[in-house]
Amino acid sequence: MAAASGVGLVLKSVKSIAVRFCPFEPNVRATREFLEVVNAKKIRTTNSNCEITVDVRHDKSEPLVDVHFVDGERLLIKSANVTAREMLLKLGALCSAKDMQTKDSAKK
Repeated sequence: MAAASGVGLVLKSVKSIAVRFCPFEPNVRATREFLEVVNAKKIRTTNSNCEITVDVRHDKSEPLVDVHFVDGERLLIKSANVTAREMLLKLGALCSAKDMQTKDSAKK
């Protein structure tokens, strides 16, 4: 699953990613897989300024991924009932759209 799913992911438009989960809950696998992919060296090199933080709790809290973009927009994914692939596809689509907007505005 790990590196192959995030190959097209470019974090150029991402300011920070915060991942929070309780490791003892049964529904955190997708969140951990997502973290593994975005923290891979190949993905991290697409934006060395992107801050990735991990908050591991023991409070039975719902796992979530909180992404802040450079333009101020925010993506909050409650990841208990989604797959890592779904989260990566959503993030990748938003990053691609923001990169296209940046390129279009630079041409004008």
